[in-house]
Amino acid sequence: MTVLTQPTGDIPSFKLVETGLSYAFLDIGPLSQGHALIIPKDHTVKMHELPDEYLADALPIAKKIALAQGLENYNIIQNNGRLAHQEVDHVHFHVIPKPNETEGIVFRPETWPATKPSMDELKVYYAELLVKLEAVGKL
Repeated sequence: MTVLTQPTGDIPSFKLVETGLSYAFLDIGPLSQGHALIIPKDHTVKMHELPDEYLADALPIAKKIALAQGLENYNIIQNNGRLAHQEVDHVHFHVIPKPNETEGIVFRPETWPATKPSMDELKVYYAELLVKLEAVGKL
């Protein structure tokens, strides 16, 4: 076990992977066995605030954790903001194994309320979004 030192105190953790940019460990409140967290070492609250090199470091770690566990079914989750169920004010990624119907994240139709916009509505939004993407510039 490794101790992860935070400004508010030490937190025990079971370190899986550490790089110069990220720290990954087992979640102490897992949704299923092997549920892991990947935390970029840059302190930002939301993903869009995180420098790209931290993002580029995190997903290969998620892949490594999934491969090491031999996961066939799993979720990679990253929440931004309270409405999106972000509970900790630091960017982090979850690797959540889905071994069966009851463990891991359970999605139901009522909790995934898909809408059915018309093709015309999608075309309008698509055009608006392309302009916005262009304004953001190159990544």
